[in-house]
Parts: sequence; structure tokens; C-alpha cells
Amino acid sequence: MRKDLSIVLCGQAGQGIQTVEYLLTRIFKLAGYNVFATKEYMSRVRGGINSTEIRVSSGPVSACVNRIDILISLNKGAVGHVEKRISPQTIILAEKETIADDFDQTRYKFIDVPFTKKATEIGNKIYSNVVAVGTVTGLFGIELHTVSEYVKIFFSSKTDDVIQKNLAAVKEGFNLGVGLTDSSKIKFDINDDADIKDQILVSGAEAVALGAIAGGCNFISAYPMSPSTGVLVFLAKHAKDFGIIAEQAEDEIAAINMAVGAWYAGARAMVTTSGGGFALMTEGLSLAGMLESPIVIHLAQRPGPATGLPTRTEQADLEMALYAGHGEFPRILLAPGEIQDAFYLTQKAFNLADRYQIPVFILTDQYFVDSYYNTACPDLSDINIEKHVIKTDVDYRRYQLTDNGISSRGIPGYGKGLVAVDSDEHDEDGHITEDLGLRIEMVNKRLKKLELLKNETIPPELSGPEDYKNLVVCWGSTYNVVREAVKNLGRDDTAFLHFKQVYPLPGQTSDYLKKAKRIIIVENNATAQFAKLIKLHTGIEINDKILKYDGLSFYVEELMEKLNDLLN
Repeated sequence: MRKDLSIVLCGQAGQGIQTVEYLLTRIFKLAGYNVFATKEYMSRVRGGINSTEIRVSSGPVSACVNRIDILISLNKGAVGHVEKRISPQTIILAEKETIADDFDQTRYKFIDVPFTKKATEIGNKIYSNVVAVGTVTGLFGIELHTVSEYVKIFFSSKTDDVIQKNLAAVKEGFNLGVGLTDSSKIKFDINDDADIKDQILVSGAEAVALGAIAGGCNFISAYPMSPSTGVLVFLAKHAKDFGIIAEQAEDEIAAINMAVGAWYAGARAMVTTSGGGFALMTEGLSLAGMLESPIVIHLAQRPGPATGLPTRTEQADLEMALYAGHGEFPRILLAPGEIQDAFYLTQKAFNLADRYQIPVFILTDQYFVDSYYNTACPDLSDINIEKHVIKTDVDYRRYQLTDNGISSRGIPGYGKGLVAVDSDEHDEDGHITEDLGLRIEMVNKRLKKLELLKNETIPPELSGPEDYKNLVVCWGSTYNVVREAVKNLGRDDTAFLHFKQVYPLPGQTSDYLKKAKRIIIVENNATAQFAKLIKLHTGIEINDKILKYDGLSFYVEELMEKLNDLLN
């Protein structure tokens, strides 16, 4: 009688796995259940094997687990794809024809569910995924009317014949699910909560895009590259609603140069990309550094080098974002851990970029942008779009030397002044110079901003006892997994510290670390990049490292086991 259920759907690309995921998560939320979903998928349009995990829980849930309670297998290779996660307690719902001959069914709880047979009777085996949706909702006892209404909305753009066949498919599946619960083959006890219906269900990519809108973003340029494309797609879809120009550039070089030009003209611009795409943007990044141009860069990390694993996850681009671009110039690196963080940090990124006239990064990864769970609507009461553009006078100097390094930023056509910028070293008017003394002043001017940034960092979040002996450190997308793992350990001597700003490093970092007798860092990369950054800026070396770089995120149980091994 579980209070938390892990449902995994597995099949090949093109079989409608994402449709099942989308329908189930929305229907669960409408029914008042806490829900979390994430996916892993191969880099191919059709074929291969993909899987989606949906957790349904009596309490809030926001992290992936290795455990599979119910596996819905939709093709022959599905069970083998996730076999390492299957236990004797796993209930496998599948047709016998989809189980590989070398899989020992006698070792597991296998239930023959005729997904394809029912779909074929309706008219086409393509409806088997919707039969699966009905089966799961029937297991949970969700009202058929609620399920059918949402299916009707989802397929509303289709012909009436297609809508009716999908409604028939979900009803057939629903009856199958009810039959399984009536026969006592599947039992669980998950509580619903009426308040959940009023919450939102958004992915990490959507949260970044919504944060950009809240930050006043009115220009986005990008070349599509997984897993970053979701941000471009969302903003393009809502471009007319919010007055946004969404430009799919011919390549990443063009994309970042367009964004720099947009800021010069007075827009609030953003690019979204992944590691290989950002590698092409580094010259444009350096241009922004020399022009002292604001720019917001969403970098959704994936495994490299080169093409690497295009559809998998990793936190291995921290150092690239930190050191990218030739020459020396300041920047800010933000790394959301929760869906709410993605919204607020992206919104803040636009204000920071505008205020300090620097590049600001939002570091996510495939796991983060493709995961979602129910959460409260963001509080918009303190959201402000801070614009730092002045109306220029005749004697305006774009790069006037100031005590804090920040010059007033004008834009062409707003005022009487000439807004001159140049990629070469320049004087206060923005004209090319080879005055070496002035060169030193201009470098110092740009670097002065870094000192200002150190006074405006976002402090790390400490969870757990304040008198800790052990401190688990993490950053970015590992937040929810680490939080649940540490909580489940139930140790009163262990806390965890999460960084949502990784550069400049918050000033409190050393105090938190020095207080611990033992520090363990958790990172989704092979070389502990954040640990190296911490040592560089604090002198503190973290010897205990839990690293994962197989292209998948950490699972809660996996991390608990590794933490236990180190702590005991």
C-alpha cells in the first residue's frame, strides 16, 4: 500500500510515449495528485527505446527514483531497456508479444494487458498508447468523465472521427485498469489534495521561458539544439502575446551576434543553446565583454565532447561558461535547482545584465529542462523590469570612466548623443585607440564590476541542522535529488548546501564549509568542476566526491547508498 508510486512507460520513439506522459501528468494534477515526470530518450526520430518516469505521491515530489513500481511496456525491447531497474516488486503491464524471449517472466509480476488488441479493435494499433492512459487512470480510480474530457481537449484539433476513437480507446483502457484493481492485483494508497488543482505544471524549459518574459525579454535568437530548444519553442509560440521577436538564426554565431545587436538597439535579448552551440558563440561572448553589452545566455548542458550524447544530461559545461571568450571580462553564472528558481533567476538575469552591462548565464541541463512537477504559481508582487538606459546628451560618452566601472548606457536615437561602440579597444567615446595607458584604464574599468558583483551574490541555501558535522554540497539541477536523499537518510548530523549562483561565488561559502568536519560534493560530471572552483576561490579542497557522468541524472536511492558508504 504505497504512498508514493513510480510508473515507468517504455517504448520506441514515434510510439506516442510523450503523449501518454503529457496526458497522464495533466490528468493526475486535475485529480489532485502530486506528480513529477522526467524522461530519458535516444537521439533518433523513430526507433530506439525511450522511457518516461512519472511519480505520483501523497506529498510533494520533485526528484527521480530508480525504483519502478509499475512498468508499462509498449514494445519488444522496452523491458530489457529498464531491466536493471526492475525488482521482484515491480508490476509489469504488457502484452506477451512485447516481452522478449530471453526475459524470464516467472521471476517478476507480469500481467498480460491487451493494449494493442483493444486499439486494433477500435480501428488502429496507434491508439494503444491512449489505451495505456486509460488503464493507468482506471487503476487510480479517477473519474472516467474527468479523463475523457481532458482527452477530448488534447485531441480537439483532430477530426471528429479521431477524437471519438481516442475516447473509445481511453474508455477501453479505463475498464482494464478498474478490472486490475477489482481483482486486487494492484494496491496503493495515495491521497489526493484539492488544492493541487490550482497549482501549475511546467517543465524547466517553460520556467526559464516564463522567467524571460517576466524579465522583459522581447528578443530571442537561437539555432535549435537539444536540450535547449524548448525555451525557443515556448517563446516563439507566445511571441505575439508578449511582443517578442523570436528568430531562428542560421547558426549559433549569428544568434549571439543578433542578440548583442538587439541590446545595442534597446531590446532585452536572450540566446538559448547547448554546449556545442555555445562553443560557436564564444567570439560573440567576447564581443559582448568588450562592448560592455548586456546579454542573457541560457546554456542547457549535455554530455560532450563534440556531439557526445545529444539527448542526455550532464553538468560539465560550468568551466566552459566560466572561462569562455578571449580576454578578461566579468560575468555572472546562475544555476537553478527548482522550477521556481528557473523562473526567478531568469527574470533576475535580465536585470543584472542590464544593470552591470555584462553577460549573465542560466545553466541548466537536459534533466532539468525536460523534468516537471506541480508547484505553486510564482509570486509576481516583487517582479520588476529594471531598465538602465539613459537619454543621451550631445556630449555623451558611452565608455566614460567612472569610480565603479559602470558607464551610462545609451541607445541610438534616444537623445542627442552618438552611441559609438567598437570591438577594438576604445576610448571613452567608443572610438578605436592604441593608447596603452588608456588600455589599462579600460581593462580596470571593466573588471571593477566584478567587485560590485561580489556584493550582490545570491547566498547558498542550507537545509538540515545548523550544527552539522557533515555537509553535502551541490549546485544546479541536483538540488531536488540531494534534498530527498539527505532527508531520507534521517541523520541529525548532516545538512546540505545548494548553490544557485556559482559565480561569483557567494561570500558566505567559506563560512559554511569551514564549519563542517566532512564535506561531500555531488556533481553530474567527471572532474568535480564546482569543487575546483570552490578550491580556487576559498582554498578549501573537497576530497569526498560523488560524481556521475553516464548521461543520466542521479537517482534518489543511488545517491542515498553512496552517501551512506561515505558517512559510515
